[in-house]
This record gives sequence, structure tokens and C-alpha cells, in this order.
Amino acid sequence: MSISEAGPAQVDVAIVGAGMAGTTLAILLGRAGRKVALIDPHRVHHEEFRAEKIGMDQMLLFEKLGLDATLKRLVTSTTDTHVFRLGQFFAHEKKAEFTFSYGALINGLRDALPAQVPLTVGKVTEVSTGPDRQRLVLADGTVIDARLLVVATGHGEAVRRAVGVERIEQSKAHSLSMGFDLAISPSDFGHQSVTCYSRRAADRIAYISIFPLGDKMRANMFLYRNVAEPWTRAFRQEPQKMLCELMPEIAVRCGNFEVASPVEVRQISLSTTQGHRRDGVIFIGDAFCTTCPTPGVGIGRVMTDVDQLHSVHIPRWLETPGMAADKINAFYDDPVKVAADEDGMRVSYYAKSITADTGLEWRVRRLRNNTARQLMIIGRKVRHLGQRRAPVANMR
Repeated sequence: MSISEAGPAQVDVAIVGAGMAGTTLAILLGRAGRKVALIDPHRVHHEEFRAEKIGMDQMLLFEKLGLDATLKRLVTSTTDTHVFRLGQFFAHEKKAEFTFSYGALINGLRDALPAQVPLTVGKVTEVSTGPDRQRLVLADGTVIDARLLVVATGHGEAVRRAVGVERIEQSKAHSLSMGFDLAISPSDFGHQSVTCYSRRAADRIAYISIFPLGDKMRANMFLYRNVAEPWTRAFRQEPQKMLCELMPEIAVRCGNFEVASPVEVRQISLSTTQGHRRDGVIFIGDAFCTTCPTPGVGIGRVMTDVDQLHSVHIPRWLETPGMAADKINAFYDDPVKVAADEDGMRVSYYAKSITADTGLEWRVRRLRNNTARQLMIIGRKVRHLGQRRAPVANMR
């Protein structure tokens, strides 16, 4: 007998979307003994070019949630980055970072779902929300009845439209991310990882990050261009040639940028939502707002939503009857969440302006910053030269 024939499946929380936000929230709620339905159209998450690296700050969030052991089995760890600015070696940073394929990471997290929270594979076709119960109907007729509906569908619009919540674009085609494999192996690369910042604002490139991912070297480039413009099309056709011209200072270190895969692109728009303060339903992660990946704060923002929901709000909401908007609004007004969202949006705009804005204020800022960096590079070279000469003087 199917679920629909037996009657609606009754749960505390129904989560639509089994990406980063939805899956981690389902794991945490399931561990806490909540009845959860996690719904996604696909049993296996497809390969997708999205986030491919996080830093220690984000890993500490996973550790706080008890998910770090699961995550560390799915990532490649690095501790050593050589940074290039103004066409010259600038700094040697000792910091922990963790790289991954997004699709493999999500599938690994899905494998960690508690037995009592199986993934429900299906497409939501009908949504009814209210102050007490939320009703979902899937394409196969399955009905799920929940006290709370969590929408974690990322950039997907179907459930958003069904609920009646509007996405508002704040900055259309704000930035562009590119990802590709290099032909050189990690053992032959010379450095564990490299970050190279663009030398010219006119290039509209923030930086390129090159890092090991399993047994290959992976490159992510963040820039402020449109996916349809001629420059982008030319880069996708001849990435090696254009990279050697743009960043000759690290071309040799990268095997002269020989590219071993198609160039993947992802256009990013900054967006928020409108009309989301309503009974019974909450939007989290990229379903609520999107930020630019260039500053590297996106996953931290998503996991802040998950943390505040599972540790603060959902336990409180389920203690008393009903799920009216006054309960829901406590999450949207949560100062921790608000600060994470506002900071993500702020650094998204700042990163673009400091990289490519042609206004006088930003030209002056770049000149000031680059002058200070050039002095630091000169000082490092002088110190290095002094260290080389000191043994000679001692021999005399």
C-alpha cells in the first residue's frame, strides 16, 4: 500500500531541497529525535559547479554541529598557500583549507542521514500552508503533512512560486565564477596551493585560486563579467593562452596553465526575498538570499541558518501548538542570522568595487592598497637579500 493510500505522512518538519542546507538540517533534526521528511527530485545529486573550497572558520561551524567528522572524509585538506599580488610573490600563508567536489560532498552528506530520515525522492506539485499544518503533494500522489515547511531549494523557483514568495534581484549578473582542471598533478605542481590576484582593474578579475582536489589540481577564478560577453566566450575557447597573458608570474608554476577539462561557468546574481513572513513556512540558505562566492562567505552564511534553526528556533516552536507567522518571524529577526546575511551582502558589494569599480574613491583605494603591498614586497626582498649576505659577512 502506498503512502498516499494509507493517508498523509505526518512529520514535525518537511524540508524541500536536499542540498547543503536541507541535508544538514535534516541530519541534525533527525539526530535530535524529530520526525522529518527530506524531499528532493533526485536520489543522487548531480555534478554541479558550485562551492569547491572552505576555510577553517566554516569547518569550525561544521564541528560545532557535530558534522566535521563526516565532512572531513569528503574533502582534501591543505595547509599551505603561496599568494601573488602585483605580478610578484607576496606572502606564504599557513592556513587550513578544505577542497571538494560539490556533488560528491552533498551525496556524502546524504549518506550520513539517520535511518529514520530517509530521502524522499519526488517532485512537489502542490503546497498548502497555514498557521497549524502544512500540506505537500508529490507528483506520485504522496501526501506529506507537517507542522513546519522548510524551503531549502537554493536557486529553484517552483516551490517558491507555489508558496507565493518573490525573489528580488539586488544586483543582476553580479559576478562570474569559472572552474577547470589543470593538466599538472599535485606532486608536480611545486606548491600545495596558489592564489593569484589580478594586476589590473581593467581585467575585472578578482583572483584565481589553484588547489589540490583529490589527485588533480583544480582552479577557480572569480571575476566581474557576464557569461555572454565576448571575453568570456574567448576564455572558454582558449583558457591556457589567456591565463598565460593575464598571469605570467605563475604560468610556469602551473605547467603553463595547461587546462585538462572544459571551463565551467556560473553566473551569480545577488538576491533577497519578498513576502516570506508568513504562516508555517521558512526559507533558508540560497532560497532566502544569495551572495557572491568571491569573498568565500556563502557556506558559512548557509550553515548559520541551519545552526540557528536546529539549536534555537525549531525546538522552541515545536514546544507549543501552532506555527503562525509570529513564530516564524523570530528566525528572520534573529540577530545572528541577520548579521550573517548583512555581512555576506556587504562583502559581496565590497569585493566587486575594490576589484573593478572605476569611480575615483575606488581608484584611490586601490592605489593606496597597492602602494602598501609594493612596499611590503620591497621590504621582504630587502630582508631576504640581507639574510643571504649575512653568512658571507660572518665568514670574513
